[in-house]
Amino acid sequence: MDPKAVKSDLVLILDYGSQYTHLITRRIRAFNTFSLCISGTSTLDAITSLNPKVVILSGGPHSVHTADSPSFPDGFVDWALENRVFVLGICYGLQLIVQKLGGEVRVGTEQEYGKMEIEVVGNSGIFGNKKVGDKQVAWMSHGDEAARLPEGFELVAKSQQGGVAALENREKRFYGLQYHPEVSHSPEGMDTLRHFLFDICGVAAGWNIEDVSEEEIKAIKGTVGPEDHVICALSGGVDSTVAATLVHKAIGHRLHCIFVDNGLLRYKERERVMETFEKDLHLPVTCVDASEQFLSHLKGVTDPEMKRKIIGREFINIFDIFAHDLEQKLGTKPAYLVQGTLYPDVIESCPPPGSGRTHSHTIKSHHNVGGLPKDMKLKLIEPLKLLFKDEVRELGRILDVPVGFLKRHPFPGPGLAVRVLGDVTQGNALDVLRQVDEIFIQSIKDAGLYDTIWQAFAVFLPVRTVGVQGDQRTHSHVVALRAVTSQDGMTADWYYFEHKFLDDVSRKICNSVRGVNRVVQDITSKPPSTIEWE
Repeated sequence: MDPKAVKSDLVLILDYGSQYTHLITRRIRAFNTFSLCISGTSTLDAITSLNPKVVILSGGPHSVHTADSPSFPDGFVDWALENRVFVLGICYGLQLIVQKLGGEVRVGTEQEYGKMEIEVVGNSGIFGNKKVGDKQVAWMSHGDEAARLPEGFELVAKSQQGGVAALENREKRFYGLQYHPEVSHSPEGMDTLRHFLFDICGVAAGWNIEDVSEEEIKAIKGTVGPEDHVICALSGGVDSTVAATLVHKAIGHRLHCIFVDNGLLRYKERERVMETFEKDLHLPVTCVDASEQFLSHLKGVTDPEMKRKIIGREFINIFDIFAHDLEQKLGTKPAYLVQGTLYPDVIESCPPPGSGRTHSHTIKSHHNVGGLPKDMKLKLIEPLKLLFKDEVRELGRILDVPVGFLKRHPFPGPGLAVRVLGDVTQGNALDVLRQVDEIFIQSIKDAGLYDTIWQAFAVFLPVRTVGVQGDQRTHSHVVALRAVTSQDGMTADWYYFEHKFLDDVSRKICNSVRGVNRVVQDITSKPPSTIEWE
């Protein structure tokens, strides 16, 4: 998807490392306005080439006082003023505006974290029809504070501790919020963002998933030559399937799908997925059994990043062989590989679109992003890489992918390798995990909870505990159950099961799966954890 082809003004977010940055992107897209997130240290050319109507400077964990603190590039302010671009600084972004435009930021005498009341103290543009004295609750997360405003800026809101909560310079079109309007803990934050984008900035909305479908098909046709053939790696998940459907609509019979059984699939996944591809989706798919190849290379490997790299490498090796066989059959060499990479994959793998992200840490490399060899012979097509999961599901609905298939929970590209902690080939870990996971998921479906939960799965832990089964002492494995609710996978809350449900599932697992005598539940949100364990 080319941002320049989108039928909407672009709101560009410069990312300075806040855990909420992705949420700004999602909130703005909810207004049918296209938003994109790139590194806060991107070059001026990278920013201007996207021709944004609005630039939002995100929050971040940094202090403008440190020598290596990230900032927008030289010339950014002049460019924004000359081109009448609106700029909004949030938290750290506000402090950047203050410092770079001649004000003063200092270490706060009292740090402000969590919910806090703010009060309008001046004639405000950013708060719309709010009057002086009006109050609202906002979510604060900062240690530094604006001590002196740049020339021409007005203070429009203060926190209950007296700190600067909002400022603006309407003539220069620069605005700042010291709090996070994008989070639910700021109840009136969405109203403020809506007013800022549409009433102050005059943003023209009009972005929707229907347009994305048309744009992607057009882009694929423009990328793939009329004689080129394309390989699509189908995992059996929503992402790769929607990506394949898009490409199939664009180039028809020149798409060749491959489904690889890497020995890391769920219970009867291969049989179930192939049946769906053939009966419901009518996609031409070749199934390759490479279980032995993958597991032999993973033997003895315990580091999760190394697992991902190995799996990504072996996938590409198989695709290269598949491409070679196709070349012999077709008389021409396939040129492209399709993958269902999503925007959260890109963000978490670092860097995001644009130049490199230098001020946040790589959370994990994805086989679709960071796990691919540099010498890969196939060029990549990633039609979904700027979309979130819920947007991909909506796109699939438009493309007539069966609803039941679209509702499937996400399954990681590395498969069960990242759900068996440690060596996946050790003992019968994979078989145990498959059985436990099947019991858990089927129980969720039987209870009518499957569509309520974003993702649920079991994890095999590399520990044994003492138990009593059949009046005998056992020393068996521990498994963990994980279920979360989420909108896009970037943040998540653990799902609150009723005690009876957990009791029933635990009993089923311990009574049915040989080698398991203890079941635990993961009750950690994201952040601080990721959804997957590795």
